[in-house]
This record gives sequence, C-alpha cells and structure tokens, in this order.
Amino acid sequence: MNGKAQNISIADAAGFLKTNDNFYILTHLSPDGDAMGSGFGLCFALRAMGKKANVLCSDPFPKRYSFLYGDYVPMKFTPQTIVTVDLADTTLFGRELQVYGDYVDIAIDHHISNTKYAARLLLDGNATAACELIYQVLKEGNMPIDKQVAACLYTGIATDSGCFKFENTTPKAHMIAAELMGYGIPFAKINRQLFDIKSKARFMVEQYVINNLETYLDDKCAMIAVTAETVKETGLAQEEFEGLASIPMQIEGVEVGVTIKEKEPNKFKVSMRSAESVNVSDICAKLGGGGHMRAAGCTVEGDLSQVKLKLLSVIAPAMGFDLWLS
Repeated sequence: MNGKAQNISIADAAGFLKTNDNFYILTHLSPDGDAMGSGFGLCFALRAMGKKANVLCSDPFPKRYSFLYGDYVPMKFTPQTIVTVDLADTTLFGRELQVYGDYVDIAIDHHISNTKYAARLLLDGNATAACELIYQVLKEGNMPIDKQVAACLYTGIATDSGCFKFENTTPKAHMIAAELMGYGIPFAKINRQLFDIKSKARFMVEQYVINNLETYLDDKCAMIAVTAETVKETGLAQEEFEGLASIPMQIEGVEVGVTIKEKEPNKFKVSMRSAESVNVSDICAKLGGGGHMRAAGCTVEGDLSQVKLKLLSVIAPAMGFDLWLS
C-alpha cells in the first residue's frame, strides 16, 4: 500500500474516527513521548466516546511515561479499524505489528518522510508533534478532551519540541500547549518528570556513553554507540538506554550528533540530530530512513565498525568533507 495513501484533512480524520469503532492504535518501535502521548491521548478520547480502543507497540511501553498509562487496561475485542500515530514507515512497526502493515486505515503523522503506507494519511510536516494533530482532530470533531487526554497530548508536544527549545517549535505548538494547560494538567510536574529527573541507573548510562563518545570530521560529528554487549555488561534495563540522542549535541562545535543502538544482532537503530546547517533527514534517507531536518533516524546492518563506516560515508559529504577520515 506504500505510496497510495489518500491525503485527508483534519475534518476528514475527525469524521472517520467518529464513524468507526474497535480501534487498534499502533506506535513505532522505541516509543518516545510523542508516540506515547498521541497513542494514549487518542485512545482515551475514543474510549470516552464509548468506543473500544487499544494502544499497541512491538516494544514495551517505557516506564518514564507510566504517568500517562498507569491506569490503562487493554480491552478485548476484534479490531476493525487500524490507526497509526507518529509512525512514518512500516519498517518502524517491529515484529509484533508487522501483520498490520498492509491494513492501516488511517495514519496521523508529522514526518515529511512518511511513505504513505496507509489508506488515508493526515500529514502536516510543519506540526511540531503528532499530538498537535490529534488535538486538532479532537477539537474539530467535538470529541472529548479531559485532563488525562490533555496530559498525554501536552507530553508529546513538550518532548518533540525539547521542552519548546528545538527549532521545530512553532507558535501553534505554544498556543495548543497553552490550551492543554487550561485543562488543569500538572504541566510543571510533567516537565520535571520528562526533563529533570533521572534514575541512578540513567546517570550510569550517561557516564558510560560520555566516556566512550567518539568524534569525527574535525570534531564536528560526535557519535555514541550502545551494543547488546554493553547493555549486558552494565546489567541495566534496556529502557535506561533510550533517549540518548541529545547527548552528542551538547558538545560545543558539534554539528551532527549520532546515537547507535543495537536492536538485534548486527542490526542497529540510528538516531541523528543536527544544530543548524545539516539536514539529517536527507542523510538518513540515503540509508533507508528519514524524519525531520534536525532530527531523523534509520536502521543500518553490519557489525559496529561497519555501521560506523556506512554512517560516516554519507555524513561526511553532507558536511562538506571530501574524505570522512579527516
């Protein structure tokens, strides 16, 4: 179904959700705040309408977002409507969700790299987060938004905007966040949970990756890698190794930050971030991935040294280097 999606409007999406039932809402592998927020925000809104809805992911829901789904209990029903949120490509479905790859009824996304795999696509590449679109759909359809739904949607916008400091943050994102705050959500507590609090294990992870960080291309590219062996040696939970992509970008002078994490033997998930001058979405597209100009990702196969070589071979020319070994 790739490339055959019908582009739809906010009103179309609202009408579709209101006239259908028995929803499976799919999120991408290693779900972040936007995936969790849009998935559960939509799920709770649909349930409040008397509809049946579940959120599915091939990976476990991260504990750091448990304040969103702590009282969530999956419902038993036969799915009739498949929805994806914040999910640009079927390669991000993972093993558990692959079966739904050709049966997605509607995708709600803000990634310009969306492969149009769904029958219907609500896409806005200018939206800060998928949660921004979910909010607009719910408002358009006069669908219920309570404190719980608002907290979910605020979380997605806050995380995808880096607490409103990333370049993708728009005036609309601020306005929607303000409206969501009006529902009485504990926004200060949410932001502290998302951006300030770290477990002792997380500090150990960050210490490890900083000690093993490598720089290339005149120190303008910083790279950290987490292998399955690393996770095993530390004895820490997989979840503690998520969300490390911002660390390389904290180094002065770094223009591209790369985080490499082994998901399966010889298969690495790559997250890229950039400051101002480099479009990492274009870089990741050359490796079969995509995303946004300043934040993108892809999957690269091979052993760790091979993966690094593949990455640097495409990053170097994008940064104006003729020889990546320089």
